[in-house]
Amino acid sequence: MFKSVFTKYITAFMLIIIISFTILASIISSMVTSYSNENTQDLLNRTAKNVKRYIEYEYSVSGYDSFDQYIANNGSRVGYDITTLAMFTTDCIIMITDRQGNLAVSNGNVANLSEITEMDAIPQTVLDALSDQPSMKWSDTLGGFFRESHQTYALRIAAGENEFAGAVFVCASIESLNELISIMAKTIIMASLWVVLEVLIAVYFISEKIIGPLKDMSRAAKSFAAGHFDVRVPVIGHDEVSELAVAFNNMATSLANLEDMRRTFLGNVSHDLRTPMHNIAGFIDEILDGTIPPEKYDYYLNVIATEVRRLSRLVSSLLDISRIQAGDRKFTMAPFDICEMARQILISFEQKIDEKHLDVSFMCDEDKMYVMADRDAIYQIFYNICDNGVKFSRDGGKYRISLRNKDKKVVVSVFNEGIGISEEDIPFVFDRFYKSDRSRGLDKTGTGLGLFIAKTIIDAHGEEISVKSAYGENCEFIFTLQRTHEPLKKYSNKNVSSQNGIGQMGASS
Repeated sequence: MFKSVFTKYITAFMLIIIISFTILASIISSMVTSYSNENTQDLLNRTAKNVKRYIEYEYSVSGYDSFDQYIANNGSRVGYDITTLAMFTTDCIIMITDRQGNLAVSNGNVANLSEITEMDAIPQTVLDALSDQPSMKWSDTLGGFFRESHQTYALRIAAGENEFAGAVFVCASIESLNELISIMAKTIIMASLWVVLEVLIAVYFISEKIIGPLKDMSRAAKSFAAGHFDVRVPVIGHDEVSELAVAFNNMATSLANLEDMRRTFLGNVSHDLRTPMHNIAGFIDEILDGTIPPEKYDYYLNVIATEVRRLSRLVSSLLDISRIQAGDRKFTMAPFDICEMARQILISFEQKIDEKHLDVSFMCDEDKMYVMADRDAIYQIFYNICDNGVKFSRDGGKYRISLRNKDKKVVVSVFNEGIGISEEDIPFVFDRFYKSDRSRGLDKTGTGLGLFIAKTIIDAHGEEISVKSAYGENCEFIFTLQRTHEPLKKYSNKNVSSQNGIGQMGASS
């Protein structure tokens, strides 16, 4: 993995560096070449014009009948003078030729022309081209005259009116420019190599810093796959990788808690399945073999029926979980009176409430409070929360159901005084498989799925459910529902007798 990521980083950086320096070298070379060519051409132009003016003036006042005679008799002096004129352009070659192209005068830069020229005279093709033009430019070997490429600017010398008497050639070698570009290319290559070396070192340490924690996570993930959830990844620094390590450790903690709850759930389900099935099978066998006398059949059949209902509740909860997780459970939203539902549920617990001598309070902001929700689903979770409240209440303790209007919501609360929930258990109350009464001392029938189902249903309604508890003192479950207006008559709750029966209940019973 390390080599793969390192190779990818190095390849990417190398490509970026090579492309960047290639583009940079091309741009610099183009700029230098263009700048040098322009400057050189300007220099050649000015020098050629100065020499031309000087030669034509000197010839006009010399009194000679032909340009060839003037050059023949004044060649040395003219050569000296043009060398002086070109003293600031020592890199230039200045040549004056007759109209046949023979070299008549030159400056000091061509003392040994045999080293840089192939011919003794300017090619006739060059002169023919110049005879029709007052000036011309070349960027080559001047028709084969030079051994190497030169920039050349030529002006025609007129002895009379447009009479072609000779020419001035001012040339500069391109080799110096080529050498400059070569040096520049070498410099860029050396700089690129140093940058590549620095990038190699930087990428190595950066890759190691990034891949080190990833290796730890990979090893931890393999441990998780083997069922060991106690492995944690070291958190170093405060960058994105450290944040990933923190998230990974949090995931490991969640997996460990989930695994613990799963094992607890399997233990509970195994117990809840085995115990009633064992009781049912035992009682039936005793009835069949005559161990239980006929006069006690009714009693033991009631016990068997109770155990069957217990199994049915467990299977229903498991089916609900499967349907919710598969997304098969659909909710039908319709308005209904949540106060009426609360009264019905409270009446259904009358016997249990009397057995525990609970101090019951029922508070409702209005006689009728309509909500928009799935009636059956809300009844399921409301009943389950109320049942837990009664089940875990202490004898003689307070038990309160309240419904309040808050903004556009109805806030439903179920409060009881009893064992409560410990602070460390509260974050996991609505998790799957959670069951705080692990000793099964108080809750012998629960499976730890009711509150998970309640949370899932409330979430599906886009509402909230929460719990507040003081361990050993009290506990309160709170959930919200969307408030709505009274429905049309065909949706009205017709169970008026139940409403009137419980509506007269005071603050306590």
